[in-house]
Amino acid sequence: MRILIYGINYSPELTGIGKYTGEMGSWLAREGQNVDVITTMPYYPEWAVHSSYKGKWWFTEQIDGVNVHRCPFYVPIKVSSSKRILHEFSFVLSSLMYWLPIFFGKRYDVVICLSPPFHLGVLPVLYSKLRNVPMWCHIQDLQIDMAKELGMIKNKRFLDIMYKVESFILKNCTVVSTISEGMVRKVRQKKVIQSDCVLFPNWVDGDYVKPLSKAQSLRTEFGLRPSDKVILYSGSLGEKQGLEIIVEAAKSFVARPEVRFLICGSGGGKEKLEALVQGYGLTNVKFYPLQSYEKLSALLATADIHLVLQKKSASDLVLPSKLTGILAAGGCALVSAVPGTTLYDVVSEHQMGILIEPESVDALKLAITNALSSDLTTHQVNARKYAEQYLNKERTLRRFMKDLQRLIQQNDPIRSFQNVDNVTVD
Repeated sequence: MRILIYGINYSPELTGIGKYTGEMGSWLAREGQNVDVITTMPYYPEWAVHSSYKGKWWFTEQIDGVNVHRCPFYVPIKVSSSKRILHEFSFVLSSLMYWLPIFFGKRYDVVICLSPPFHLGVLPVLYSKLRNVPMWCHIQDLQIDMAKELGMIKNKRFLDIMYKVESFILKNCTVVSTISEGMVRKVRQKKVIQSDCVLFPNWVDGDYVKPLSKAQSLRTEFGLRPSDKVILYSGSLGEKQGLEIIVEAAKSFVARPEVRFLICGSGGGKEKLEALVQGYGLTNVKFYPLQSYEKLSALLATADIHLVLQKKSASDLVLPSKLTGILAAGGCALVSAVPGTTLYDVVSEHQMGILIEPESVDALKLAITNALSSDLTTHQVNARKYAEQYLNKERTLRRFMKDLQRLIQQNDPIRSFQNVDNVTVD
């Protein structure tokens, strides 16, 4: 198959959409598919172009057999809603350098568009119609809904315009997929797609990310004692998580020097968190950069308790991809989720974490206190078991490749998704 992937994030980004899209592209190439990618310079979650890519314009590199076409774009130093919009549109404009020749030149068998940004789908839709090529739109989070619910965009007219663009894209896709049952329901409720929205869950390589002993962890590297109780948050430091409550909760454990809070990651909210820690004079909260994928198992083994946090208003609009790694590593996570959401239901049903009320400092403090004095073995065993059964990378991507082939040959990939096991990945 000749496959074109279009998305703002790609390898070597370590987390979020770029990690999954990069793994998907590399896996398809290893299976003998001809894969091209149009993307930006890597910048996430730091919101800064990686040093080895700075100053570059349009160029092509090969990553794991994938032809990756890079585009220059605007990355704001401080992220705001308006600057983020400029950031995303700058990629659409710069990507025309690659798209214009494609429109009238090379013909692909299928185009895969990654959302967000939601409006990236405009060019693939036009190409799909012009060249009679199927288009697969994969939604990692519902960007407009989330921006509205979090109050990031309040202008009703602008929201209406964005929803109309989104409707145009979804209505003209051959296939629309997303990562959880809750998000599938949300997309279906929009009532604009021509075919059913299907489930294409995220995954984890359970042979690589696996339980390790404390001796194999990063405790020594981080200057931690074997007796320390470590609460870890690792991932993007953005607005949708509501991470300020970690710092607020840490204040209650100052009198317990063995309780240490680690925050590993980058993002638009990091400076605010660092300022809070400094303002409170806390010494039990430490910040570290996001660790490389090679160190992921060791990082996750460092923690006694993991934190998977998000705001109430983000429920079922986005799912924390960090949970897949925690589960594969056999970690016990405190998960903030609203009853009735996919995340809440799956964690509860499989007893693979401790559920807490979102945005509640008191709930977080109580959950940490109880977890520190409890035997977490059941949660840890169930977490790994769930990862092995439902998050298998090879199984998920092989199913996806078969559905791409059916889409190209029969223009009807939906049946295979509906007949698979009831797999839910968060």
